[in-house]
Amino acid sequence: MTVQRKRNHGDYMLKQIRYFQSVVKSGSFTVAAEEHFISQSAISQQIKALEDELGATLLNRKKRSFTLTEAGEYFYRKSLVLVADYDAICCELQRISGNNAELLRIGILKSYSGNELQNAVSAFTVQFPNVTVEVTHGNHDTLYELLRNDKLDVVLNDQRRVFSDEYVNIVLDVREYYAEISINSPLAYLDEVEIADLKNIPLILLSSEEQQETERSFYANDIGFRSEIHFCEYPDDAHMKVIQSNGFMLIEGSGKPAQTVTKAIKLLRNGSPIIRRYCAFFKVNHFGNKHINEFIEILKNQF
Repeated sequence: MTVQRKRNHGDYMLKQIRYFQSVVKSGSFTVAAEEHFISQSAISQQIKALEDELGATLLNRKKRSFTLTEAGEYFYRKSLVLVADYDAICCELQRISGNNAELLRIGILKSYSGNELQNAVSAFTVQFPNVTVEVTHGNHDTLYELLRNDKLDVVLNDQRRVFSDEYVNIVLDVREYYAEISINSPLAYLDEVEIADLKNIPLILLSSEEQQETERSFYANDIGFRSEIHFCEYPDDAHMKVIQSNGFMLIEGSGKPAQTVTKAIKLLRNGSPIIRRYCAFFKVNHFGNKHINEFIEILKNQF
């Protein structure tokens, strides 16, 4: 067997092992197939081929379920270590060689609290274990500049500008603004509040020093907050202010408070909920990039 054929055989077997691990982890051929974007019959055939290659039965199949054989339990435990070592070696080789060909650079709002990105990265890594995903957090304008200057490949951001033809603009979700306040605040007895009624309570924003004026202008002029605005660089500092009833934060993404000692209140403007659009952006000239397109499809399924 030539070196190239051995390499292809090894890659093929590694993919089969990942399929097997997904089936065991999820307890379902259907769920594992969906994770890898293949059919249930295909993943079943791949695991059967793996068993043939190993010369051992890994799964006792029943009509709608399965159990691990003794050999399957042993192989599953050992294969987790094997794959983890392989992934770690590949990452270290990329670092040593300085090869960034298999690097996907993603930007996300610093204050975003949803778990969609983490879920998408996790699913993407299963499909493309040799691609390193690098995540950068920042404010809207910071992320836009990094994307414009080709320092990021994809940005998950809120929409503040008219869509530009230079970018692929994908609306992932439309959500309502919520304020996060201390459960000790009298406002905690409300389920919704007009932003005009918050004028005497500081709005706490996450921002670097250089972006503060841009953020202040957007929330005051575009959204309509009349509150005094306080800035924090780190989420823990901001949440501590909220917990002590020294202001309120805006909940990005999830609509759920990050703490058990805070409450989420829907924000209204003239009786109507205030909405924001969460979007994925990447440059039009990168449309043919396989990793970007695959990641976007996975990300869209998280919303």
